[in-house]
Amino acid sequence: MGTINEQPQDARTASAAPTRRRALVVDDSRMVRRASRSILEEFGFAVTEAEDGAEALARIKAGGMPDLITLDWNMPNMSGIETLRALRAQYGDALGKVMFCTTNTDAIDIHKGIDAGATEWIVKPFDKPSMRAKLEKIGAI
Repeated sequence: MGTINEQPQDARTASAAPTRRRALVVDDSRMVRRASRSILEEFGFAVTEAEDGAEALARIKAGGMPDLITLDWNMPNMSGIETLRALRAQYGDALGKVMFCTTNTDAIDIHKGIDAGATEWIVKPFDKPSMRAKLEKIGAI
């Protein structure tokens, strides 16, 4: 016979389970999405993918805001900067950390991204150590 304060075993277990961080990888390159997914999963993220900005917006609307979004700059249909601006307009401060993951190294583009609300910038091609450094810098891991 239990006390009044006892919870059923399954309720205690469910509340003690750690919540997994979520990431959304947005890139029109399947290869880049796979590489990003692999690295982020090693860092403990549950990863969802989107091919372009429109798909990213739909995934966020359906599944909620991820903790981290990696966002390509150059995509068809809706560019990364357009996607970020749309996310900022819709979610404001509720937007998670956004890291541009792109080949663009032009200072003007970097400033546009930061001004639009990007948290960080990583240049393709990237590897696990460089991704780790960027994610640690922004407090994502």
